[in-house]
Amino acid sequence: MLKTYQGSCHCGAVRYEADIDLSQGTTRCNCSICKKSRYWGIVIKPEAFRLQTDEAQLTDYQFGSRQGHQLFCKSCGLRSFSRGNVPEIGGAFVSINIACLDGVSDEELAALPIRYLNGRDYDWMHEPKVISYL
Repeated sequence: MLKTYQGSCHCGAVRYEADIDLSQGTTRCNCSICKKSRYWGIVIKPEAFRLQTDEAQLTDYQFGSRQGHQLFCKSCGLRSFSRGNVPEIGGAFVSINIACLDGVSDEELAALPIRYLNGRDYDWMHEPKVISYL
């Protein structure tokens, strides 16, 4: 069910609102940045995302293919969402960090379906062989 969620970084300097259907599934990826940060996301279309903070509060980091913009709060350093354009997964997107959604209970989080992505090898259609560490 589509619902509007509020999200924020740790210090609250970055805030956003997003229309998300959590039952559609979340993702965990094995690319280097997701693996190291243990990022847990859900991909939505850009029109379902509304940043409620000045863009100047964000620092943009890109690596590898430069298809993604890893956006960090300049104050606390947390990546509460990212943006990108990967044709293999449907084009332009916003990835919301599930852990940064405000007001979602532990029970709701535990029940979310997870799809594992092989971003390390740019093989978006096949799950990595080992996922237990993600």
